[in-house]
Amino acid sequence: MRKDKPSRTAIKVTVSVVTLGAKPGAERMLPAGLLDASEKLLLASGVVGETAIRLTKSPRMVAVYEAFDWLLPGQFEALGERKAFCERQVRDAIGAGARQVLVLGAGFDTLGWRLAPEFPGVSFFEIDHPATARPKARGIAAMGARDNLFLIAEDLGKRKLEDTLAANEAWRPDEQSIIVAEGLLMYLPATAVMELLSQCAAISGTGSRIAFSYIPADSDGNIDAGRWTGLMLWLQRVAGEAWVWGLHPDDIGPFLEQNGWNNEPAREGNTGKHGIEYFIVASKAS
Repeated sequence: MRKDKPSRTAIKVTVSVVTLGAKPGAERMLPAGLLDASEKLLLASGVVGETAIRLTKSPRMVAVYEAFDWLLPGQFEALGERKAFCERQVRDAIGAGARQVLVLGAGFDTLGWRLAPEFPGVSFFEIDHPATARPKARGIAAMGARDNLFLIAEDLGKRKLEDTLAANEAWRPDEQSIIVAEGLLMYLPATAVMELLSQCAAISGTGSRIAFSYIPADSDGNIDAGRWTGLMLWLQRVAGEAWVWGLHPDDIGPFLEQNGWNNEPAREGNTGKHGIEYFIVASKAS
């Protein structure tokens, strides 16, 4: 990632969701209010201009995305499925008693901003690298701040999650929480993924859950994003945001248990592979 500029991937994901919303029928899979809020945030944060937004929502851009579906089959629509999955898990966890929502590597996601007014008794936290978090914060301020939404600019590669949250008086480590790591873990080395999951267990209370997506690996531990994996890995490296971690689906249960979590496949809803990713929800081990 370019340390002085917002993450290209963070911008691209939100732009792609806006484009997906222009595909006839695709908007039905997306959470209510997501498209409008995403477009407003991109503009208000200054990372995308009005001309680019008009192009983003055009039938031509939808056609471009669909034309490149051969590279990552199904991933265009899977971005929308991922958004719906994360929001569904957050809502379900809140219904089960969670009073804190933590989004890691939040990018330009609008989940916290959209849900905060609906759940005034729940505290929403976002953490991302300062280069991305600062323009995001400007955009949120322009759209209207939420009293129960806390935006934290921090590089978790330099400061532990535990220390970052300990510095925020609003976070309560003994509270039941739901943690979201959407499209994040593939950018971290294996040791960092394990450390992050362990810290997530340490900073959350009994009954907490975590929801995340991951790219699978083959039996040798190599990332498997389909036929064109080698090309995609090269493109990600060139962009400065390399994919470095994946996990074989058969290993997800033991991997989670090793780091303080129990897999909860029954809570996933639409199980299986979505584009190139798997979606996971786990509960904190007793």
